[in-house]
Amino acid sequence: MKYKLTYSMLDVMMSSPDRPMKESARVHQLTRMWGGLAALETAETPTQADWIAVSDAVNMMETLVEMGFAEDKDNLIEEAVLILKATAERYKNGTQLRLTGAGIQLIRGLLEDYAYLTENLDERTMVHAHRKTEMRIQDILHGRGKEKDVRLTA
Repeated sequence: MKYKLTYSMLDVMMSSPDRPMKESARVHQLTRMWGGLAALETAETPTQADWIAVSDAVNMMETLVEMGFAEDKDNLIEEAVLILKATAERYKNGTQLRLTGAGIQLIRGLLEDYAYLTENLDERTMVHAHRKTEMRIQDILHGRGKEKDVRLTA
């Protein structure tokens, strides 16, 4: 699978160090993520793109925690990864991509936290986090991921 990085190091350096991401960029990203969650909750046939949108939010939160801009004292990100992994495994075994009730609530909370961070962290931090997350996803897709990492497709 070919995966192209959205952000370069130049994008990071050129991003504002003192203003949040542009509202249009935040709205676009959050709409995609919230839409993915809604589809995994209620759509007749949720898609891999829906699962990926939700996992992107979890991955971004994980990166922001690793960078020191958020905390995860209750290990909710690890729990969210396990929920997404279970959802992917069920899908690989022939069921629809569906989250459980507890999974929906947990991921909804992480999305709310992520939305808060996009509004309150500076653009440079967010673009840097995106770049780091994209590089990690590239590693996963090329077989260089960590044991806990999840791939929906082969």
